[in-house]
Amino acid sequence: MATFLLIIHGLLAVVLLGGITHQALSIAWPSRTKKGMVSSFRAVSGSVYTNTNIVLYLVTATLGGTIYPVYRVAVRTYLENARLYPAVGSFEIKEQFVAVGLGMLPLYWLLWRRPTDADSKLARLAVTLILCFIVWYGFLVGHVLNNIRGLFGL
Repeated sequence: MATFLLIIHGLLAVVLLGGITHQALSIAWPSRTKKGMVSSFRAVSGSVYTNTNIVLYLVTATLGGTIYPVYRVAVRTYLENARLYPAVGSFEIKEQFVAVGLGMLPLYWLLWRRPTDADSKLARLAVTLILCFIVWYGFLVGHVLNNIRGLFGL
């Protein structure tokens, strides 16, 4: 069951990664035309992604919390016995970042539901980029830890 939940957790993380990256690029590097793939990727209404990103973040974090005891008992003890302390530490940082992201979700929602004005545009950009970094970091660390035996040949 834990493997099934881990796969679902990973798939939801990929969808969240796509949504938050799409939204972050639409505000950080806006495009007015839809000529070409890169321009059309950036020329979207970022506010459309807000509620979906929030739901995906909450569901992915909840699923991660559900399978966390398996990591804590089986995987982390293996990593510590193998003296892979950077891997353990990177996951500890991931936990902290995800918690900060959970705390930022109400602000993220509030900034994206209002019409854009000059004052809130910078705050909207900052919060979205921070959440995008958290999601990317969490995805990469989770992916590496999931495959660590294959990466190090253990």
